Amino acid sequence: MRTVQVRDAKAGLSALVEAAERGEPTTITLHGRPAAVIVPVEMARRLYPDETPNFADFLMTFPGGLDDVERDRTPTRSIDL
Repeated sequence: MRTVQVRDAKAGLSALVEAAERGEPTTITLHGRPAAVIVPVEMARRLYPDETPNFADFLMTFPGGLDDVERDRTPTRSIDL
């Protein structure tokens, strides 16, 4: 894995992105310490899978189905318009 300083990363960001497209991660250092890593998208998706299901996924996995949900029809409050 290649390592570059922040100022060099700023100057050559397009080259770092192209390297990531080829599967080559790059560590970016700040004051001599690793601060960030540019990785290919596939690697990032493996490391950080999307764990936030959308509403449709929630409904598809709802235990018992929606027929078991009862609606509360009592009014919540009266309002004057």
